[in-house]
Amino acid sequence: MSVSRREFLKGGLIAASGVAAGVGLPRILAAQGKEPIKVGVLHSLSGTMAISEGPIKEVVLMAIDEINKSGGVLGRKVEAVVEDPASNWDLFAEKSKKLLLQDKVACVFGCWTSVSRKSVLPVFEKNNGLLFYPVQYEGEECSKNVIYTGATINQQATPGVDYVMSPEGGNKKKFYLLGSDYVYPRTTNKILRAYLMKKKNVPEANIAEEYTPFHHQDYQTIIGKIKSFGAAGDACVINTLNGDTNVPFFKELANQGLTADKIPTMSYSFAEVELQTLDVKPLVGHLASWNYFMSIKSPENQKWVKAWKEWAKKAGMSDKQAVTDDPMMHAYVHVKLWAEAVKKAESTDVDKVLKAVENLQVSSPVGKYKVDAENHHTWKPVFIGKIREDGQFDIVKRTPEWVRPEPWSSVTYPERGCDWSKGGKGTFDKVQGKRVWLSEKQ
Repeated sequence: MSVSRREFLKGGLIAASGVAAGVGLPRILAAQGKEPIKVGVLHSLSGTMAISEGPIKEVVLMAIDEINKSGGVLGRKVEAVVEDPASNWDLFAEKSKKLLLQDKVACVFGCWTSVSRKSVLPVFEKNNGLLFYPVQYEGEECSKNVIYTGATINQQATPGVDYVMSPEGGNKKKFYLLGSDYVYPRTTNKILRAYLMKKKNVPEANIAEEYTPFHHQDYQTIIGKIKSFGAAGDACVINTLNGDTNVPFFKELANQGLTADKIPTMSYSFAEVELQTLDVKPLVGHLASWNYFMSIKSPENQKWVKAWKEWAKKAGMSDKQAVTDDPMMHAYVHVKLWAEAVKKAESTDVDKVLKAVENLQVSSPVGKYKVDAENHHTWKPVFIGKIREDGQFDIVKRTPEWVRPEPWSSVTYPERGCDWSKGGKGTFDKVQGKRVWLSEKQ
């Protein structure tokens, strides 16, 4: 078999980088001599969600590149099969089916919106595939075939509400729940409405709720309503808009003079990546609740940010665009989680990997990161950030410890939980102190 000069030089560079990382030439050559392990990357690179999902694709590729430079997994290189579902929810299902059945990938890193995740879920469950999902979501789901690395409601949404109701957050008493018209915002706001009324004693009259379609552009009327709703100075906006819709919303917010000192906005799907497309100065002081911010000053995060900037530069991104955010951090970490689980299982078999991932810990830009042994979600700290002029966030509050994920809110489903470990059958309700599995009810 002939080898081109380019391939020869490429092989030499890979080997050299492996030796420099302390891997050793024999291990690199062993990895090159075996069939690669294919993994799927399923993120929208076009359409309304490309603004948010494009960088996630890149950070997944970066994590895979790091793994390969360290010798791969089980002596094999990892090869990414990238698909663009183009912000089309039906296409997500078609692409996931292709990845599992045609490309025969070991797992898929993908989806952003809950509607895209809901679209692919039957495909993964029917074919026993494995999906790593990197974005905060509404809960009320716990699939054996999904590792949910993003936040549950109690790891983002309710802490955000708690902050704006606190003295440091402005003692807000009225809440305008504004979101994109799909499952995540509607379910999140259903839970937040119950939380505000049942746990915080907020009158129903003090809660407004409104939704706009994906890619909605005209927020003039809605901002006018918000202005009237918060005229007394005791209101805030809880923002669950997704994708590029955030751009016209925040522009109109600035146009109508709704600065953070008047009516602050607490966002759950708006972060550093989306901020780069806006004039940030009028937005200073608005808030976001996440499990990661780029401005975290830990050595682990500074090392990761530096690595990302170097990767982004090679990918042709400007330094201004080369920011990190929460979903990117989760996407990066879940590639490392999968690799460690495969090594522990000594197999890419989905069931063996799922068993190995229980209680698995890896390092991350926010410290140690752990998969819950029972519910396939992850433990993590919660941070509240305030927008500053450079498009970054000042961290104004953080939880002192990891927060355990709750797939079902204790407000709406106080007796419901999930357990896939040690013979667990997934979702259960507690009836007279005993677990009754939903799978046996049906």
